Amino acid sequence: MVQANIDISSASGRLINRELAWLAFNSRVLAQAEDSLGALLERVKFCAIWSSNLDEFFQVRVAGLKDQIAGQFGGTTPDGRTAAQQLQEIRAELDEQAKRATLCVQQLTEEMASAGIHILNWEDLDTQERKFLTGEFDTRIYPVLTPLAVDLGHPFPYISNLSVSLGVLMVDPSDGHKRFARLKVPATFGRFLQLFGQDRFVPVEQVVAAQLPTLFPGMEITETVVFRVTRNADIAVDEGEAQDLLEAVELELRRRRFRSVVRLEVEHKVSSEIRNLLLDELDIEPEDIYETDTFLELSSLWEIYDLDRPDLKNKRWKSVNPLLPASGPRDQRVDLFALIKQGDILVHHPYDSFGATVQEFIWQAANDPQVLAIKLTLYRTSGDSPIVRSLIRAAESGKQVAVVVELKARFDEEANIEWARRLEQAGVHVAYGLVGLKVHAKTCLVVREEADGMHRYCHIGTGNYNSKTARIYTDLGLFTANPEIGLDLTQLFNSLTGYGHHVEFHHLVLAPHSLRNKIAELITQEAQQGTAGRIILKLNSLVDADIVAALYDASQAGVQIDLIVRAICCLRPQVLGMSDTIRVRSLIGRYLEHSRVYYFGNGEGIGAPAYFIGSADLMPRNLNRRVEALVAVHDTTVRKRLDEVLEINLKDDVLAWELGADGRWQRVSRKVGLEAHSALEKVALGAISTK
Repeated sequence: MVQANIDISSASGRLINRELAWLAFNSRVLAQAEDSLGALLERVKFCAIWSSNLDEFFQVRVAGLKDQIAGQFGGTTPDGRTAAQQLQEIRAELDEQAKRATLCVQQLTEEMASAGIHILNWEDLDTQERKFLTGEFDTRIYPVLTPLAVDLGHPFPYISNLSVSLGVLMVDPSDGHKRFARLKVPATFGRFLQLFGQDRFVPVEQVVAAQLPTLFPGMEITETVVFRVTRNADIAVDEGEAQDLLEAVELELRRRRFRSVVRLEVEHKVSSEIRNLLLDELDIEPEDIYETDTFLELSSLWEIYDLDRPDLKNKRWKSVNPLLPASGPRDQRVDLFALIKQGDILVHHPYDSFGATVQEFIWQAANDPQVLAIKLTLYRTSGDSPIVRSLIRAAESGKQVAVVVELKARFDEEANIEWARRLEQAGVHVAYGLVGLKVHAKTCLVVREEADGMHRYCHIGTGNYNSKTARIYTDLGLFTANPEIGLDLTQLFNSLTGYGHHVEFHHLVLAPHSLRNKIAELITQEAQQGTAGRIILKLNSLVDADIVAALYDASQAGVQIDLIVRAICCLRPQVLGMSDTIRVRSLIGRYLEHSRVYYFGNGEGIGAPAYFIGSADLMPRNLNRRVEALVAVHDTTVRKRLDEVLEINLKDDVLAWELGADGRWQRVSRKVGLEAHSALEKVALGAISTK
């Protein structure tokens, strides 16, 4: 328990800054790459994830802070920091992480070389290898390159977001004048060129740089440097003014390409001449430059991870179908509607197959002549979506199909516009949600006519209807034929596609309708039970200051509180007199923890717990600016499985990190060696054997 150096009367003493909390999460991701006990290519993958996470952080969060400064916003965050203070602290933390990443890449490169995978520099190549890559350049790369000179007749070119470029400084022997040119490194060939079909790779830009005399004949090349820009990529649609949301989002997507630069990454060897030129032309400040001693765009290490080297990866888990009987063929098709009618079913991905459960549910609905209508919310989906194909098939066969497509799902806007158009062309009723709100709920409703009347079948989940992410994200989904939940979903979809106010829901808790008040009420209810109170929350992020304050009050009343928070946690636990009874842990492993579970030990009365699962995290955006759905879980069998999930998450001592009062995360000390992801795989296998 921490007593010193924490002023619980100050904003910063009570709350951890949101941006620094996110950076702490990404630091835990980087730690997975640094962990020498991990499988080698899994560590390479985490290095790539760390880098791609940072790209998004700059495009959205850093960009937002810069916008605040440009707009002379004088306010502070709930933890008491100005935008300028946050940028300063962000920079200090990122510099430390960059040093770690450089050392990590060096170590990974050495270990990969020992395992027969080589990432080489041009200088490392022998004559034969250089000749091979020169041939690749001449036949494949040279024809697509476009050198762009910078002079009075050629203005500084537009640099596209996240693209890798070469800056070339040269001297013209005819007049002795210096010239500068920019070459965009084509992404067509991937980030690395492969030598002779072997596991030997060279970054593309080094091959291009070695051939500059071909591109600038007769010029004397004096300096070559690799650089990369990151632009503000947030979308701000004025929905009050927009006449057509689809057109407004498309317009913003076009504008996003030309937004301001928020970060310049450049090789450490860059001269002051090129450095100053880029500063001026990109209209950035010196603090926006990040110099690196390793190659740029570490997210490209995904290409190395994708190599066929199972000996250097974790054993791939084959999801099971939890709906199959213990005996019989493993590929048989089961009647999902009959099973759901018998009782509620909980599925846990990726342990339980998404394809055999959620995807199959929608496929059966699309092909069942007794099904009259399908309604679904679509936030993110995969590129070749079987679910979208099923919805199109259903509409073409005459069923009523309604889909609420969220056009503003960040970085999936273009894909969602494409899906929306394809669905509309097939006769699907497509709605774009509510003005001012993102529709983030994960819900599906199927209406079926049966011999005894009309029945509603529901799926409410914590994850997107995306078959690709379902293989790596841990998510929960509830299938139910409960008539009251069916009525709730009917009313939800009617409100999303039509109009309505003051709708009463029986088992759904919705944002922004009632979720904030319901969670606060449940926390207060536990506080009233004192030491008999119990709260367990499994979330992606906990940011909302009012919810944090309510949890502090409950802790001071003696409630035992466990928080399992994957990413951002602004609550400061284990502070004497404020959060004595609160423990916070985070699991980082081969699956991304994405499910949300809410447990309140006395939520349905003294000694009677309440369980909820759904789409919402405890962040202001989820509670105030999104349509979110939690569903109350009543089935005893489903509750037991949720208990098992929570218990395993709380006992894990391999993947788990614990947050201290000082805001620092430490790995949980290993005692029994329980790894949650492996344990839950065993649970999924056991579920089959006991059916």
